[in-house]
Amino acid sequence: MSDIRVGIVMGSDSDWPLVKKACETLESFGVGYETRVISAHRTPETALEYAKAAEGRGLGVVIAAAGGAAHLGGILAAGTVLPVIGIPVAGGALNGLDALYSTVQMPSGVPVATVAVGSAGPVNAALLAVQILGTADPSLREKFKAHKQTLREKVAAADERIHA
Repeated sequence: MSDIRVGIVMGSDSDWPLVKKACETLESFGVGYETRVISAHRTPETALEYAKAAEGRGLGVVIAAAGGAAHLGGILAAGTVLPVIGIPVAGGALNGLDALYSTVQMPSGVPVATVAVGSAGPVNAALLAVQILGTADPSLREKFKAHKQTLREKVAAADERIHA
């Protein structure tokens, strides 16, 4: 795997089974990553320190997975100029709706890209990170083009099976 280019931060270790899908997706593209558990509410100083140091350590994108009030993406975005992608984690009384609303309602000037609640979220967060990194890395962009071609081929094969 290549050097570490993506930071993946989760608010709790209970998010790991979901976040692992982002890791697997990044691995499939050969993109190096690191994982951390940092709470926006319980360890806000650590979250800001992580965000402030991310660019200097060579990261290009930060992914933040959080449920409930889901302030992790926002606090990380407040502390870095790097793109931050939020994964709203389902759970609790509102089954992720609260996390989705928290992640998509960032104030002007502090963007957090937001992906789906549920199992598609971590995969899409990793794919978006690959696309962002691919803007400056032609070989990564070519890998993403191949990924898109594979998706088209899978749909065509499914269409043939159903149509036949």
